[in-house]
Amino acid sequence: MAAGLVPVDLNNLFIASKAALSWVSEAEAAGFPRTICAWVKGIYAALPHHPQIQAVIVACQGDCSYTQALGEILAAAGRKIIHFKFPYPKNRDQLQREITTLMHRLDADAAGVARIQVRLKPLREDLRRLDRLTWKTGQVKSRENFEFLIASSDFEGDVEAYARKLTNFLRVAQQRPSSSPQVRLGLIGIPPIFSDLWDYLDELGAAVVFNEMPRQFSMPYPGLDLVDQYLAYTYPYDIFGRLADLQEAVATRHLDGLIHYTQSFCFRQMFDQTLRENLRVPILTIEGDRPTPLDPRTRMRLEAFVDVLRP
Repeated sequence: MAAGLVPVDLNNLFIASKAALSWVSEAEAAGFPRTICAWVKGIYAALPHHPQIQAVIVACQGDCSYTQALGEILAAAGRKIIHFKFPYPKNRDQLQREITTLMHRLDADAAGVARIQVRLKPLREDLRRLDRLTWKTGQVKSRENFEFLIASSDFEGDVEAYARKLTNFLRVAQQRPSSSPQVRLGLIGIPPIFSDLWDYLDELGAAVVFNEMPRQFSMPYPGLDLVDQYLAYTYPYDIFGRLADLQEAVATRHLDGLIHYTQSFCFRQMFDQTLRENLRVPILTIEGDRPTPLDPRTRMRLEAFVDVLRP
């Protein structure tokens, strides 16, 4: 934004499209194996449908184990690729260098970046308020929370329009009566590919009052400079930062249980046992593959989990 460019989160571009499922098939027809994450295939296939995208920033460390290879495939196809590495182990000096290199690559300066961060401050405060209205008063529904927070990664490509939309929504939400779900849940792991998870949980009388990764996308920690803001961002680093964040959420938001969403063929599935060993709360692990509604088996498991947690 400081460089005068428009950010577009390719994950959001993929999953929000009505053609999401067919794009996965397009990538497989182009040669991507069946045993590769559908998000990666969706991103690859979405790009040709959006020729206005000029360059792709590839998080080649700290994101997805497939991302580096995807970046090389896109570069071979003629795409302009910009690499970015979240340092592992977490290191402030290395992160500072990565951010500075990215600024230079995009022809942005520190003063311009600082102005954008100040400009986004009220918007990020509104996102924290939206989250509080979800877990404290129940005036914001699970899906509403998820959709606004997940979109905060790129502000839907128009920060001013997104800010107005959020302000108007909060004005309406604050007029709603407070509510308390029978079962309070946290949704952890990468954002789920299922299209109807939150609606089905609502039917069961359960509410997701903590969306782990979308909340992280909103940069929920105020008062930090840019480097520290991205150091506090838990997603790209080790599991221990995530565990601390999750333990705080379980205690503060009085969560009855956690749903751990895992994506088929994703390396992050390996963390499931670590989460179970360190979080003192019931956990249900579900797995998704393609952008479809919940399958009958997963619906049954969710229903049984909520029934066990119901007071």
